[in-house]
Amino acid sequence: MSQPRDSGHIVRVSAPSRLHFGLFSFGHPETRQFGGVGTMAAHPRVELCLSPAATFQTAGPGADRVAEYAHRFIQFYGLPASLPCRIDVVAAPRFHVGLGVGTQLGLAVAAALQAYHGRRQPPPAELARSVGRGLRSAVGTYGFVHGGLIVERGRAPDETFSPLDSRWEVPADWRFVLLQPRHGAGLTGLTEQQAFDSLPAVPEHITAQLLEEVRTRMLPALARARFDDFSESVYRYGRQAGLCFAACQGGPYHGHRLSELVNLVRSMGVAGVGQSSWGPTLFAILPSSAAARDFVARLRLAVPGEEIDMVLTAADNRGAAITVTPAAGG
Repeated sequence: MSQPRDSGHIVRVSAPSRLHFGLFSFGHPETRQFGGVGTMAAHPRVELCLSPAATFQTAGPGADRVAEYAHRFIQFYGLPASLPCRIDVVAAPRFHVGLGVGTQLGLAVAAALQAYHGRRQPPPAELARSVGRGLRSAVGTYGFVHGGLIVERGRAPDETFSPLDSRWEVPADWRFVLLQPRHGAGLTGLTEQQAFDSLPAVPEHITAQLLEEVRTRMLPALARARFDDFSESVYRYGRQAGLCFAACQGGPYHGHRLSELVNLVRSMGVAGVGQSSWGPTLFAILPSSAAARDFVARLRLAVPGEEIDMVLTAADNRGAAITVTPAAGG
């Protein structure tokens, strides 16, 4: 790898969040497993700034993670042990709430360091491997690069990274309302691995049903911008995928309260609702910004005083934005 282009440039990376609708399969190490479908959300975002410095420094939310990702990047490319730069995390959502923040932050660090060294961005698989991400799901990695709705096939035993199946534009008018309880977190790290180790393997017929839902209902509805059909398909897919985790979650969603919220949203006439990854973030799909604002107002009345943050966002069809500019006085 080349040396940094010079000491007078600043790299900024702004990356969307990831909503994961569910996995196709797990528990079958002898064949293709994991895979799945999800979409990128324009908000909230991971934003970082890499600037010249005499020594390597990190600051902001998740600064310790940034240092770890940078260390992995150094090892992956065989760089000198010290990188003379400062990486500031300007903004980041909460970790471990189902938005794929760890992956987006890791990829943002990798992309920023690539740009700082004057290199073209590598393929998604290399970008993820350089910071140790994408070991199971690759939705967030492909979404970081391409944006949109991502379908990835799952990783075969002889593959180090899951192949991309397809990428789709989400209509610009559609909105996602993220429902985020202020307390609680999804599984991660060793706890997540232990959960996968303890869960029963997904039966082949369930994987077939999930694949059929995506291929024959969800994607055709998206391609034709049929909002109602797409919403119902996302709900069916997410519920079926979630049931594969019932032994850990207690049902298709992570806990009794999230199940109640899903039922409440459905009772309010919103068909497309689901849990992103392990949760606790839920998402509801609305056909327009006005419909989303109306839904938020009605839901706040339905759950008065409950500590739930509600974020209204479009899908992100662009992926991460990476900009390189001269430093002041550079």
